[in-house]
Amino acid sequence: MLGRETGVSTACEGFIFYGVCSSFDNLWRAGKDLRPRGDKGVKDKHERGLLLEHHPATTALFKAEDDDIEPIRGVGDFWREFKVESKKLWYLAGPAIFTSICQYSLGAVTQTFAGHVGDLELAAVSIENSVIAGFSFGVMLGMGSALETLCGQAYGAGQLDMLGVYMQRSWVILNSTALILSFLYIFAGPILRVIGQDHDIAAAAGMLSLYMIPQLFAYAMNFPIAKFLQAQSKMMVMAGISAVALVLHCFFSWLFMLRLRWGLGGAAVALNASWWVIVVAQLVYIFGGACGRAWSGFSFEAFRNLWGFVKLSIASAIMLCLEVWYFMALILFAGYLKNPKVSVDGLSICMNILGWAVMVAFGSNAATSVRVSNELGAAHPRTAKFSVVVVVISSFALGVFISVILLIFRRQYPSAFTSSTDVKKLVYELTPLLATSIVINNVQPVLSGVAIGAGWQAIVAYVNIACYYIFGVPLGLILGYKLDFGVKGIWYGMLSGTVLQTLILYWMIHRTNWNKEASIAVDRIRKWGGRSNDLVK
Repeated sequence: MLGRETGVSTACEGFIFYGVCSSFDNLWRAGKDLRPRGDKGVKDKHERGLLLEHHPATTALFKAEDDDIEPIRGVGDFWREFKVESKKLWYLAGPAIFTSICQYSLGAVTQTFAGHVGDLELAAVSIENSVIAGFSFGVMLGMGSALETLCGQAYGAGQLDMLGVYMQRSWVILNSTALILSFLYIFAGPILRVIGQDHDIAAAAGMLSLYMIPQLFAYAMNFPIAKFLQAQSKMMVMAGISAVALVLHCFFSWLFMLRLRWGLGGAAVALNASWWVIVVAQLVYIFGGACGRAWSGFSFEAFRNLWGFVKLSIASAIMLCLEVWYFMALILFAGYLKNPKVSVDGLSICMNILGWAVMVAFGSNAATSVRVSNELGAAHPRTAKFSVVVVVISSFALGVFISVILLIFRRQYPSAFTSSTDVKKLVYELTPLLATSIVINNVQPVLSGVAIGAGWQAIVAYVNIACYYIFGVPLGLILGYKLDFGVKGIWYGMLSGTVLQTLILYWMIHRTNWNKEASIAVDRIRKWGGRSNDLVK
């Protein structure tokens, strides 16, 4: 699996799912340290040799810069390289996108069936899925992010025995976190009423939240398992299991919610069961010996360095939660409008569709992480930059295509989600705004991924706070409530925050001196090239 031929590196394979993560940050820096920097002659070559000696994961990736693509001098050159790079990107993005869509669709399918049960049921599922489960999802995914870095390093360094230990350590931390978050589920009803949600919606969502506690612990098991398998490039296994779970979920959701008329109880049974099917199937695969040395059984080593493990994930957790909670807040604010059931139902349908579209962007985002890290590690800076260009163009074109389809069928597609005339009318009116959001949100994650990969996590976190919560949310509240634009006003305001963030990220990337970024990363490579436990000291 040599760098330029497949576009995959063993050190990068650990983070194909769930967007850009801390592994990309570390590998980006590592890759930049291996790039030739001018004509420093023997000293530069000697330095790179020492770095490679201390970082075995990059040995197989390094190639001379002569193997980089030639500068693009015309349309013919651009189109030729675009086709080559697109194949490499989609080879990586395909399984990641498929897995993301399947797992995201579990909750979306539940909402779809709830819409055919009744308006109250749809509102309850939407609030539980977006607010209670959405909050918990962000926290759990962020807390599990340390495993991506550690498994990627251990696998790249050939220390396969550590992968199982790291996964168990993450299980301990995430299950402890789930135990704390379970109180949010237990008291969801009163909490929703305190923050001003409609009484009927709060009561129904609170009851559903209580039923959904098993899903919370499925998250605690699944996130570490996913990263453990990703580190070994076993994406097709995850994709296959997720696909089977989705098919079963569709059948049992129909059976329990519509056929047997179990309502919200049926939704909880189907959704909990589907997530645990994924967890159990993956555990059977791992315990069955398919992972070789990566799983050698349970170990007390899992209880060592727990605090260091937690600290490693804090920055990523905060940044990720800021993203997840922003869209959660959009649904929450809709619950305070006149006729909250219709507002929440209509907006939740649009958020479902936007979520499916964003899953494609996340897959492309992760593929970009792998390609850029791989090519920088191979001393191919032009190829790395061209990868970013290709994925931005591809994501933008795909976003436009999806948006056009929605605009063409804007009168028809709402019927697939609800039987309410008022809700269908609202979705019809929101479709142009949804189409715009899809185009923007297909490009924004890619730019965000490049910025994070360059090591700007703290800066991006501040950008997110400023654009989302200081600019976007207040503007949305003013338009939605003060100026009485309703759901559209809230969405326009919050979308403006996303647009501002996208423009700032573009400016940051455009203004970056990558040679300077490379020169300040020399000391960092030694930190990441040593023992696997260096990360948690």
